[in-house]
Amino acid sequence: MQFKKLIVGSVIAATAALSTLSHSADMQFFRIGSGSAGGSYFPIAGLIANAISNPPGSRPCEKGGSCGVPGLVAIAQSSNASVANATGVQTGQMESGLAIAGIVDTAYNGTGKFAEKGRYEDIRVIANLFPEELHLVLPEGSSLKSIQDLKGKRVGIAQAGSGTQVAVLKMLKEFGIDRSNMDEAELNNSQSAEHMADGQLDAYFYVAGTPVAAIVQLASTKGMELYSFSDEELEILQKALPYYYAETIPAGTYEGVDYDVNSLAGGAQWMTSAKVSDELVYNITKALWNDSSKKLFSNGHPKAKMIQLDTALSGVTVPLHAGAEKFYREVGLIK
Repeated sequence: MQFKKLIVGSVIAATAALSTLSHSADMQFFRIGSGSAGGSYFPIAGLIANAISNPPGSRPCEKGGSCGVPGLVAIAQSSNASVANATGVQTGQMESGLAIAGIVDTAYNGTGKFAEKGRYEDIRVIANLFPEELHLVLPEGSSLKSIQDLKGKRVGIAQAGSGTQVAVLKMLKEFGIDRSNMDEAELNNSQSAEHMADGQLDAYFYVAGTPVAAIVQLASTKGMELYSFSDEELEILQKALPYYYAETIPAGTYEGVDYDVNSLAGGAQWMTSAKVSDELVYNITKALWNDSSKKLFSNGHPKAKMIQLDTALSGVTVPLHAGAEKFYREVGLIK
């Protein structure tokens, strides 16, 4: 409920700004592509939007007002997540977006899923934000002996255009599983949870920062299990997905899951376009890391607490935006 109020507040503030300040030459809008409402990208993007916004007429920071970029109105925009956000940033449909590290890298280099589309050479990174864990969700009381048990099953592979689907299809291929020998469903996280609750799925995958709202709700209402990958499976997966690393989802993260879950994780990164002005991105980066933003993140989504300056460049393999790089040099993160 707290996250919903936060996001609704952001939308109301943006709407008010549009209606009362639309003629102000000092106001600038900045979209942040996120994901579906049931994942972690949407609430995180809402928190970031609140942190960096400072519409014309706002109370000054020193008087308890916004400490964001003067004149900026940032808006969290729902989307199909990583792949869609990378495309949106490259084509100018959005000023920025969140994406998992592997998608940022392959989009910029024109490899993998992006080989036919060509390089997204305008993509630049503002910051690495937090780790995203791979969830393989199963109905309560069910289990798998191995990943290969998914053959012939009804499996949610996430929505088209998402980093999760790209990773999942590549991962399953290592175990001889593809669309021809499973009954796949292209659903977002909330839809996948609903279908599992209704008995329409045997398993579903989703990559998002824990705890994931839709999975929390599924666990507390219908119950569920998480698949724990074997060491052998993790070794195979890490070779297939070099942008992921071994990670544990601790026992108790989700109601009823009272065991540690061996899985993988990748870094969620905030992208923008090289075409966005250096001055604006510098000011946005500075606002992202000010004390007011730290306080907002610490009281927000659990993953927001992991947005730390000392990991801002972790796992970043594509160029930083020049404005962001200027800030990181000033604070000594880049020597």
